Parts: sequence; structure tokens; C-alpha cells
Amino acid sequence: METILLFAPLVGSLICGFGHKFIGERAAMAVSTGMLFLSALLSWAIFLTFNGHDEVIPLFRWVESGTLSTDWAIRIDRLTAVMLVVINTVSALVHLYSWGYMKNDPQWKEGESYNPRFFAYLSFFTFAMLMLVTSDNLLQMFFGWEGVGVASYLLIGFYYRKPTAGAAAMKAFIVNRVGDFGFALGIFGLFYLTDSINFSEVLDPHNAKELSQQTIHFLNWDMNALEVITMLLFIGAMGKSAQLFLHTWLPDAMEGPTPVSALIHAATMVTAGVFMVCRLSPLLEYAEFTPNFIIFIGATTAFFAATIGLVQNDIKRVIAYSTCSQLGYMFVAAGVGAYGVAMFHLFTHAFFKAMLFLGAGSVITAMHHEQDMRNYGNLRKKIPLTFAAMMIGTLAITGVGIPLTSIGFAGFLSKDAIIESAFAGGDGVARYAFWMLVFAAAMTSFYSWRLIFMTFYGKERGDPHTHEHAHESPWTMTVPLAVLALGATFSGVIWYGDFFGHHYQEWFGASIYENHDTNHVIHDAHGVASWVKVSPFIAMVLGFLLAYIMYILKPTAPAALAKQQRFLYAFLLNKWYFDELYDLIFVKPAKALGTFLWKKGDGTVIDGTINGIAMGIIPWITRLAGRAQSGYVYHYAFAIFIGLVAIIAWFAIGGSAH
Repeated sequence: METILLFAPLVGSLICGFGHKFIGERAAMAVSTGMLFLSALLSWAIFLTFNGHDEVIPLFRWVESGTLSTDWAIRIDRLTAVMLVVINTVSALVHLYSWGYMKNDPQWKEGESYNPRFFAYLSFFTFAMLMLVTSDNLLQMFFGWEGVGVASYLLIGFYYRKPTAGAAAMKAFIVNRVGDFGFALGIFGLFYLTDSINFSEVLDPHNAKELSQQTIHFLNWDMNALEVITMLLFIGAMGKSAQLFLHTWLPDAMEGPTPVSALIHAATMVTAGVFMVCRLSPLLEYAEFTPNFIIFIGATTAFFAATIGLVQNDIKRVIAYSTCSQLGYMFVAAGVGAYGVAMFHLFTHAFFKAMLFLGAGSVITAMHHEQDMRNYGNLRKKIPLTFAAMMIGTLAITGVGIPLTSIGFAGFLSKDAIIESAFAGGDGVARYAFWMLVFAAAMTSFYSWRLIFMTFYGKERGDPHTHEHAHESPWTMTVPLAVLALGATFSGVIWYGDFFGHHYQEWFGASIYENHDTNHVIHDAHGVASWVKVSPFIAMVLGFLLAYIMYILKPTAPAALAKQQRFLYAFLLNKWYFDELYDLIFVKPAKALGTFLWKKGDGTVIDGTINGIAMGIIPWITRLAGRAQSGYVYHYAFAIFIGLVAIIAWFAIGGSAH
């Protein structure tokens, strides 16, 4: 069953990519979609029937080189089972959704096999992601890691005629190479110190403890080996999960089709970093600096991305920055040692964020591919099913529920669990994270309800013709929204006890390791003060009220405030000027160096030298050679004689030397 689950998307990708010419485009797309639904059903079967006994299924010996010996194997444990459900469920629904969304793709031209190519890319991405989460060693994980990078490049740049899409794909690929370089160095360092990259060995708590007592000597520095390795591995997670400093690719990735945003940038690929950190929990449990760094980066990212989401006008970019912010929440949980809580929010977030992205795609389709929310308004009666789905997603992400209980929408339970765990993580950086996450919760509520009010309420704005012809999406797009709405509503309540309850350790088993001598975060989180538990709810209410006042009661207030606070508005609208800063620090110097090497190094030095030789010495040599061509036989005989004398002399001298 596990093998079928794993390779079904690959088979669907190959059939869709290469076989559509033989069996027809619609048949190939149907096969691809069917394979994903098969994988999704098998994933739920594993998730619901998993008995807690971890299993490793070796498929074949992959690498055998010196002391490096790795199998290509399928690792099934609770951590993997959660990821399988997330990946395959969202991917299957995105495949179905794409039947409706890509049908009238404005970029498609008659005679092109656009849709089969799109479905083949989606299925290939799913296969690479499954490779990542079922890996039994770091090399196999890195293979899946790079595979999803290639697939994301293809999907972000799917509209290859658009220069902005190509630039966004390149940006995502290059920025992720920075993180992947750190990931690769971490794998090399781990193999150098432990002589293994297999999880059964490198994730052994005893080996992790021994590694924490070793040092690495580099440039007259003696550094703790475990801190260096975990930091390098986390840099890989920063790139893939779009954390601060390596986040700039995620908003630009919205250039791809909306189903891509839902699959890659909401529910699956961007959560690979969180999964990797949780998988490496034995290493982090014995590190000291790296977990604090993870907490700081996660909390700062959550706050930073939320501030930018306050003023964005592109509906997909608002949700993109929301994703970036929510990933920061997950890393805070992993950093304080609440790995189960991080996976809980990853699990619930997949449902409501995928639904928000797909709902945004439905709005975009209804508005004839208009993405600026300033041209929306009063759409709730035109597209009631999409409106209902977006409302449920907003209730989930903002954290609507009954305070001090385990009753509420999915985001209410998982996000509050993170905030409580951050407070229970102690003073210092964990307390900093607590306040950053509470402030981010208020801003999340504000920009989420701002999106709802600007899109579905108020007066109609923009082109009247577009509003007049706005219509609900076909069933292939609304059915996935309905299914995801169920997850956004009930996934938190149903699995709250498993992810965050008192018996969560038995539920996760050996897939997550906690050092019982030092890590009591989840136990302490249940006992935090009531004001801590209520604070995110209060923040949510304040954010909602402010959005209601500014976009319903006083719709002229946002423009007046932006005019009054021009610098702050421009600062947030331009995303803290990170792109401009990176352009100044990295892009322009690189271009200047390239131009210098091109014009001075290549043009002046290399070409100048070669051209000088060609124009100076070569003509002189050719003139001498030309004079030797006299046409007299005795001249040629004399030249042959001189050559023979030289050869005989060479051998004579060589023979005497020996």
C-alpha cells in the first residue's frame, strides 16, 4: 500500500506529460487526478489505522561508496502519516480544482497542450514531496528537497510568456539555493562526524548527546559541532519555508496559477522546513543556541509578514504574507520544543490556507482574472459558495472559538496552543516570541477581515461590466472548497487531544523525541495563566473591530490614514524595502563585477592579448613561413635534412642521459 501511495503520482505525471498525445489530453488529466485521489485515500487509511509501530520499507540499495551506505526506503511513522494526509489530500483537491480553473486560462492558446503539462508538473511535485517526507536518510530527503524545488520552478514560471513569471521562478530558485547550500553543508558535516546519514543512527538520542560534546575547529575557532550542524540544517529550512531574510521569493511566486499557490505555497512545500526541524528533534533537544535562533527567526517572521499583509492590495499576496506569518508560528513551536504543536498547526493550516487560496482563485475567476481587491466589492451575492468558504477560512485563520475551551475552528486551537507553548518556554527569547505572536494574531485578524470586507462587502468598485458578469465557479472548483471547509472547521476539535493533549507523546511515538530532563513545555503550556490563554482571542477581536470600523463604518478612513502616515504606509507597502536592499547589496555589485570581468577582463585583457598576438607576431611568423615556400626542391631537401639531424640528436642526448 505504501509503495502504491508513493509512486502513483509519479505514474500519473509520466502518463500526463508524455502519454497525452496517445490517449488524449482529458484522459491523461483524468489519470493524473485519479492517481492523486488514490494516494489520498491510502494516506487517510494509514493515518487513521496507524498503530504506533514505526516501519521502514527498503526498496533497493541506493548508494554504496566507502563508508556511505544508504537505501532508498519508505519510512512510515506518525510524523510521516500526518504529512501524507496533508500532501495528498490538498494535492488531490487541487488537481480537481484545476479542471475548472485552467479551463479558461487566459494564457492558453489554441493548439497547445497546456493543461496536461500543468497536471504533469503538479503530480511530479507531489511525488517529490512524498519522497521528502517518507525518506529514511538525509540524502533521500535532500533528493525530495531538490525535487520540489525543480517542480516549484516549473510551476511558478508556468506562464513562460510573462517576463514577471520567469523572473519570479528564477528568484525562487536562486533564493532557495542559498538555503539548500546550508542544508547540504549540514548533511556533509553530520556524515563527517558520525560516518552516517541514516536516520536510525544520526537521530539516536545517545549519538546526538555525544555530538553535543564534540567541537569543530575552523579558522582558529572551536565551535560546538551540534550547534554548527543544526544551524546549517535550519538555514535550509529557512529558505524552503520562506523565513525572514530568505522570504523574498514567496510573494513573487504568486505569479504562478492560483492552484499552484494553494498546493505549494500554502499547504505543502513551504511546510517542508517545519517537518524537517521536527524530524531532527533529537538533534535540537541537545542544542542550545540553535533552538533560540529558531524561536527568534520564527517570531520575527510572524510579526514582519503580518505587518506587510496589512496594506497589500493583491488578494493572493495578502494570503501569501499570511502564509509566511503562519510558518513563523510553526517554527516558534518547534524552537521551544513543542514539536507536536508545530505539526498540529501545520496540519490545520493546510486545510484553511489551501481553502483561502482556492477561494481567492474562485474570486479571481469570477472577476475575469482581476486580482486587485480595490476593484472588488459586494460580491457575496454573486458568488455565495465562494463567500461561505472564504468566511470559514477567515474564521479559522483568525482563531474564532470559545476561550478556555477546546471548541473552535481549526486555527483557534492550533494557534493558541503555539502561543501558550511560547509563554511556557520561559523568559528571554521565548517571552519575546509570545508577545510577537500575540501582536501578529491581532494583525492577522485585521488583514483577514479586511480581505473579506473589501471583496464581499461595500459598494462595487472597478469595471461595472466585470461585476455584472461575475458568476459562481463550476462544481470542480466549489467541491474542493467544501471539503477543505470541513477540515478548517473540524480538524482542530477532532485531533486536539492527539497533537496537544496529555497523551500526545504516545500518539507520536518515536517519531518525535523530547528530552524529559529539560523539555516540559507542552506540560507547562496547559498550566499557563488564563490571561495568557485569552490574549490571542482578545487580539483577534480587536483586529476584527478595527477592520470593521475602517472598511465598513468609515470606508474613507484607510485612504486618510495612508495619506497621514505616508512613510509608514510606503515602508509596509514596499515590504520593508528588502528587495531594494538585496538589490543594492547583492544584485548590483554582482552585475558590476560581471560587467568589469566582461569588458576589462575578457574584452581588454584576454581578447586584447589574443588580438595583439594575432595582429603582431602571427603575421611575422607567416611571412617567414611564406619565404620558406620557394618552390626549389633542394630547399625542401635541406629542411628535411635539418629535421633528421635534430631528431637523431634528441635521441642521442636522451640515450646518454639514461
